[in-house]
Amino acid sequence: MKLLKIIIHALPLFLAGLFLLSPARVRTPVDFPDILGYRTLKCDFHMHTVFSDGNVWPTVRAEEAWRNGLDAIAITDHIEYQPHKADVNPDHNRSFEIASSEGEKLGITMIKGSEITRKMPPGHLNAIFIRDASPLSRDTWQEALAEAAKQDAFIFWNHPGWKGQQPDGVAKWYPEHEEILRQGNLHGIEVVNEREYYPEAHRWCIEKNLTMLSNSDVHDPVFMDYDPDKGDRRAFTLVFAKDASPEAIREALFDRRTVVVFNNLLAGSETWLQEIFSNSVHIKNPTVKLKAGESVYLQIHNKSAVDYKLTRADRIEGLKFTGEITFYAGKTVLLDLKRTAEEIAEPWEVNLNFRVTNLKVNPEEDLKISLPVTIIAG
Repeated sequence: MKLLKIIIHALPLFLAGLFLLSPARVRTPVDFPDILGYRTLKCDFHMHTVFSDGNVWPTVRAEEAWRNGLDAIAITDHIEYQPHKADVNPDHNRSFEIASSEGEKLGITMIKGSEITRKMPPGHLNAIFIRDASPLSRDTWQEALAEAAKQDAFIFWNHPGWKGQQPDGVAKWYPEHEEILRQGNLHGIEVVNEREYYPEAHRWCIEKNLTMLSNSDVHDPVFMDYDPDKGDRRAFTLVFAKDASPEAIREALFDRRTVVVFNNLLAGSETWLQEIFSNSVHIKNPTVKLKAGESVYLQIHNKSAVDYKLTRADRIEGLKFTGEITFYAGKTVLLDLKRTAEEIAEPWEVNLNFRVTNLKVNPEEDLKISLPVTIIAG
């Protein structure tokens, strides 16, 4: 009994000690270059709180985003599915109201949204940049989307290959989606949701001029699903906007200025991917002296937050160079270059051509890049 009393009295001190030893409240940067006069914003437009089927209070989502290096988020609690409503106010606007003040303090752009939750077809759709979520609670999905459209919402299709609605995991385009598109009420699709990449959605975005999105759809605390210390990062969307305001982000989404990101996978148009790569990668010694039969190292630095995996796209007569190489995030790597030609015309300007296998222009095509090098006889 005496031992039990000691334990009971000591327990609060022990727990307080654990709290003091817990990780500091710090932000981990996610570095991508600004391009073409736009700011490159890291955004997650799909997540949940206790106001639908999530397991965190809304303010937690704002600080998680800050810690994860994001710039903007949308909390998109379900309209039709609120399993905690016996314990939590079922007001559809309340989660955004609670989270907004915390987001403002942390410099996170907070975007108001809701998830319209219906059977397939058409499945689940997010409406963001709305003014009032309550009118979206309607009997039919057609009426709900019409209400979102009245508020000039940006509407996108969530997890089109989700096995909860597509048991084979293959996304399918239904007549209902064609109807929504024809009415002007479908503006984007999640090419990545949580940990799943949907190649079909990637193709549809290209074919139908829809915005590509990548979102976490997180329900639990983020740290329970992802371990960034092991390179495991939540899915998010790069948005190329004039600034970080909701208006600028909305304009960029409607103009399809996005790139999908999940860990080391990037998907988007060739223009955006090429700009991201070329503004991330720098050859420190682009001019080298090289004797016939000898080799030299190119020192190549990648300042972005993702690894780039390269495979040689062609061969150059008189020159041998590394066939496969990874440009690791935030690091400088060595690329081996060997001159086999006896004679060269100086200066010898060559392009080392590669495919970046984790940068997808479409599901079947990798981004093609060239690394320019000037060789002078040693």
